[in-house]
Amino acid sequence: MTEKVFLLPDLGEGLAEAEIVQWRVAVGDTVTVDQTVVEVETAKAVVDVPCPYAGRVVALHGVEGEVRPVGQPLITVAESVRGPADGGEPAGHAVYREEERAGSGNVLIGYGTGHGGSRRRRRSRLAAVASANGTATIPAGARSTPVAGAHPSATAPVPAGGPAAPVPALVISPIVRRLAREHGVDLHTVRGSGPGGVIRRADVEVAAGLSTDPTPAARLTVLPEPPVTDPLGTASDLVIPLTGIRRTIADKLSRSRREIPEVTIWVDADATALLQTRAAINAARPDHPVSILALLARICLSGLRRYPQLNARVDTEGQRIIQSAGVHLGIAAQTDRGLVVPVLRDAERLTTTELATELATTTAAARAGELPPSRLTGGTFTLNNYGVFGVDGSTPIINHPEAALLGVGRIVDKPWVVDGQLAVRKVTQLSLTFDHRVCDGGVAGGFLRHVADCVEQPALLIATV
Repeated sequence: MTEKVFLLPDLGEGLAEAEIVQWRVAVGDTVTVDQTVVEVETAKAVVDVPCPYAGRVVALHGVEGEVRPVGQPLITVAESVRGPADGGEPAGHAVYREEERAGSGNVLIGYGTGHGGSRRRRRSRLAAVASANGTATIPAGARSTPVAGAHPSATAPVPAGGPAAPVPALVISPIVRRLAREHGVDLHTVRGSGPGGVIRRADVEVAAGLSTDPTPAARLTVLPEPPVTDPLGTASDLVIPLTGIRRTIADKLSRSRREIPEVTIWVDADATALLQTRAAINAARPDHPVSILALLARICLSGLRRYPQLNARVDTEGQRIIQSAGVHLGIAAQTDRGLVVPVLRDAERLTTTELATELATTTAAARAGELPPSRLTGGTFTLNNYGVFGVDGSTPIINHPEAALLGVGRIVDKPWVVDGQLAVRKVTQLSLTFDHRVCDGGVAGGFLRHVADCVEQPALLIATV
């Protein structure tokens, strides 16, 4: 019988781990080649992972909510088992031995196994069974529930008396073990907050004093006292762990603020003519409408062509500034999982109509969580239309390692002087946040002024493209 172990693949550039969101199969299920077996969340997106093997699922390595490193076992699949008619073992014995070799079984679904052939170790979920004479603890290696289809002798008895066996630490992730070693935490003294008592990273961080705010499950286990309420008697605090995309956003923004000496400049612009231009384009080509965002993207591309210093990044290790040959335009998009920045590669090669189409499809896919990680990295300049939230201005944080970001506020009616006369116009505020290492105020001001001029007089845009 052949067992094939599918390792968590590399899901994108720079991704070293992924969190299991939902298993799509269970132990005992039959899978086909390229069937989706698990949904995972990386630092960039939620991804469906297909299995390259066909056969019966022997073991699932990991529980929902656990972070698995790339290259570690994800699922074990076995070929069909021969029955007695084919000269093989009885099905019950075969099923039991198959799951035993995987170090798994009904009570071990999702607890994973080690790897390395004959040295694979099995871990059993510890269960306390109350009896009239006291409590019996199932020692490591014993089963509390018979395996479906297994031979009756495969179920180990549960001793009802005598001293309880030492309880092993339920640890799955190598990252958790390494963190415990680095900070001198004895895992046997840590109470796990994961399903079945699995010890998670947050538990070790609390034990090591690195965090005082464990996950909600850890709070119930480690802090048994009643929930704390405020003086008004409202519900207890909601603790939201920084995991997956949220953790990556936090890390990236923090790094941007630490490393980039950013400056923000802004200017008000009369967008009346830009709205009129958009209306004229859509009236002439109703089958290919363009959005205001598409026109602003075209204006950005025109400005970067004139001021390429902003389409760059700083290589701190090499002590150099790298100006990108193409403009990989990032579009900030708000999703249910947080702020993401999908990228339109070589955007300068697209027509305005193509820009409008790409923007619509890309932002929709980003909000649906359907973009692969490769579409969420590699940007060289970001356009952020925060006006959709009903705000006028912002001082946004640069999307590291980019060097600049253009923000656009809402377009509203405001008094404006036109040819010496006061009039009501459609006005917006434009802001440019830039890395002062890549350029000085002259370049940044020139770019922002060019953008504002094109917003106010779209004819200037036609003259520069």
